[in-house]
Amino acid sequence: MPDADVLVVGGGPVGLAAAIEARLVGLDVVVLEPRTAPVDKACGEGLMPGTLAAVRRLGAEAPGWPLRGISYRQDGRVADHLFAAGPGRGVRRTLLHAALHDAATAAGAVVLPRRAGPLVEDADGVATAGVRARWLLACDGLHSRVRREAGLEARDDQGRGTRARPRRFGLRRHFRVAPWTDLVEVHWGPRVEAYVTPVADDLVGVALLGPPGTDFDTELATLPELAVRLAGAAPDGPVRGAGPLRVRSTARTRGRVRLVGDASGYVDALTGEGLRVGLAQARAAVAHLTDAAAYERAWSRATRDYRLLTGGLVAAATSRLRRGVVPAAARLPRTYGAVVERLAR
Repeated sequence: MPDADVLVVGGGPVGLAAAIEARLVGLDVVVLEPRTAPVDKACGEGLMPGTLAAVRRLGAEAPGWPLRGISYRQDGRVADHLFAAGPGRGVRRTLLHAALHDAATAAGAVVLPRRAGPLVEDADGVATAGVRARWLLACDGLHSRVRREAGLEARDDQGRGTRARPRRFGLRRHFRVAPWTDLVEVHWGPRVEAYVTPVADDLVGVALLGPPGTDFDTELATLPELAVRLAGAAPDGPVRGAGPLRVRSTARTRGRVRLVGDASGYVDALTGEGLRVGLAQARAAVAHLTDAAAYERAWSRATRDYRLLTGGLVAAATSRLRRGVVPAAARLPRTYGAVVERLAR
């Protein structure tokens, strides 16, 4: 007999969301997560209005800083858009993880401090790390072991060949300084984009997205407006990194395995939409556990805007069009606003 109906590999926010979704429909759930909660990660930490609503639906609430919109900034040019659906929230990743962890355990999910190993699957279930379940949801991130074990890893075409897409990485650090805005500021520099997200009344997170070898302090100096804002501010914690950001899978299902969140594929962090998409995937995966084709269709629907809009923006950001992104947003406020609203749902 299985130990659980659903085994979730990876206890980050998306894995915990998947566990809560499974408990909401009465399924027994075990989560494998070797790290002690709360777990930190290099990310932008801004919850769009739709993401905030999805987190609340799961029974989680984390303190933070209200975010009214997005501001693109470059060499004195500014393009602002305020969210039509009301504010989002800047939330420190550790606080978000703690809130979801508490919600998952309160819902009855069992979290075990184990790392996934080789998969063993048969007609009735799948097992790893000494736990057997009817279904396995792989929520183990960009470098998913389950994706490799299940044979769903796509060929790595980043940085190879004349048409290959450049590798991009993320770096994040917090600074002890009072927020100066209630917008997520995106500062466009010569090589990087800097996401500035207030997360408390005395704390701001800065996430840089850029090519391999990006040095946080060096690139920060290329963003004069932001550098002035942070002058004299004490760093709070180390620089954390993540990447390469682009990940592909050949499919999202194999047998009793479902890929969810970053493990299923990731374009880039440029639009700050990864968590919303991951939460939607978690809900869809639980709703379609017994129908692989239905989950593939739901995954495609949930990620379509993200893949198209983020993919197009990253293509521009890594080309000769880079210097024209912010001027275009400033000249075409309705188009810029429509894109932001599409991603903020």
